[in-house]
Amino acid sequence: MSGRRAKIIAYYLPQYHPTPDNDKWWGKGFTEWTNVAKASPLFKGHYQPKIPADLGFYDLRLPEVREQQAQLARQAGLEGFCYYHYWFGNGKQELELPFNEVVRSGKPDFPFCLCWANESWYAKSWNKDGKVGKANLLIQQEYPGTADHKKHFYTLLSALKDPRYIKIENKPVFVIYKPLQFPNVRHFIGEWNSLAIRNGLEGIYFIGYTTNVEYEYSQITEQGFDAVNSCNLSRFFNYGNFIINTYKIICANYFHIPNRTPYKKAMRYFVGEMEKETHVYPSLIPNWDHTPRSGGNGYLLTDSTPRLFEEHVRNTLHILSAKPSEHQICFLKSWNEWGEGNYVEPDLKYGCGYLEALRNAVIE
Repeated sequence: MSGRRAKIIAYYLPQYHPTPDNDKWWGKGFTEWTNVAKASPLFKGHYQPKIPADLGFYDLRLPEVREQQAQLARQAGLEGFCYYHYWFGNGKQELELPFNEVVRSGKPDFPFCLCWANESWYAKSWNKDGKVGKANLLIQQEYPGTADHKKHFYTLLSALKDPRYIKIENKPVFVIYKPLQFPNVRHFIGEWNSLAIRNGLEGIYFIGYTTNVEYEYSQITEQGFDAVNSCNLSRFFNYGNFIINTYKIICANYFHIPNRTPYKKAMRYFVGEMEKETHVYPSLIPNWDHTPRSGGNGYLLTDSTPRLFEEHVRNTLHILSAKPSEHQICFLKSWNEWGEGNYVEPDLKYGCGYLEALRNAVIE
């Protein structure tokens, strides 16, 4: 990666298509759209349901949809997509079809990288009625060891060597979502770097994701990671004093009123002093509303607007401008997390407003 303009890489959820496992767990044809379309307001002024506009309720099996997404992202000034990647161990994958098609077909001609979302799946996160259910384990995240690490690497090798793959310091970028919950991650990093060099690459540029950068930055880099992606989204959950938070919890449990914070207040905490460090890459956060999945037990930001988001983007890019050009990088969380209200794709309320906000900030 080179040039003077900050690089914005958008996390991308490859969920919006039926899979055999989702059919088994939730019923034939289930996708994230099931929860999104059924969502309803939980308090006065609550913006739900959030309905897609230009792209509609799309199916990611269709190449036309993936092309349209790339076109919108390119026009907004995004560098590329960081596809969530699910490898549960022993070769078990999930939601791999869209990314595999991107690699196989060579389209869209838009940069990409991967984020290994290395965590177990539980029923409470994907309840089709939008309510928290029992925390039944659906798939366990496992780390079987060297043989599986090698199989994992070679499964992705064609993608890692693809000319579209995003690189930093001439190494393919690979984000690990739960870096400190990965046993022997330092050994894994060493194995993959060796395999990469053996296969004509200069290594892998490992980025560890964290929601607590002040505390975890040193822990993550000491495990061999090259950089950290800080996402301070969770800070707004603790906004206010103990009494207010206790009241919110009581309301959530008994009256199904979700824990909420105004976006304008929360955005103050999205980027701090640690994000000025060269190898800390901040996150851009357009919004958050988990209630389509978790109902009254969810957390959300209220009153997010494209104007406020643009202010947040400008502030973040200003901080990045002081870094070496190779590390003027941030991640957008996210491109299309509709079930978490965390997206910039066009919707019926704001149209392309969030994409235009991105574009305005990037141009300036």
